[in-house]
Amino acid sequence: QVQLVESGGGSVQSGGSLKLSCAASGSTDSRVWMAWFRQAPEKEREGVAVISPSGAHIVYADSVKGRFTVSQDNAKNTVYLQMNSLKPEETALYSCAALRAWQYDPLSPREYKYWGQGTQVTVSS
Repeated sequence: QVQLVESGGGSVQSGGSLKLSCAASGSTDSRVWMAWFRQAPEKEREGVAVISPSGAHIVYADSVKGRFTVSQDNAKNTVYLQMNSLKPEETALYSCAALRAWQYDPLSPREYKYWGQGTQVTVSS
């Protein structure tokens, strides 16, 4: 079992920045892939970024490339998502997720077994 707790959400104006954190606990000794997803009201959950256990492999959704940065501190079992130049349409509940090995698409929510509760990000125009 892996438990995930997100923090760092809040309200910002368009063009602003936020940094989200996701602290993992439980059976993380075998190392897991960590990802960030977001879901706006009445929209499907969307993969934002994923990072491999070593940090050597990172994948971003096209919509956030160049603006968002995912990173991790393995000593703290924590993954971060730095979000810059935020847009109002990126208002959503941001959640982190974990898995041990993905099969087809590391940004697909269907791949993930462990989920946090999410943290709300609101971007005003």
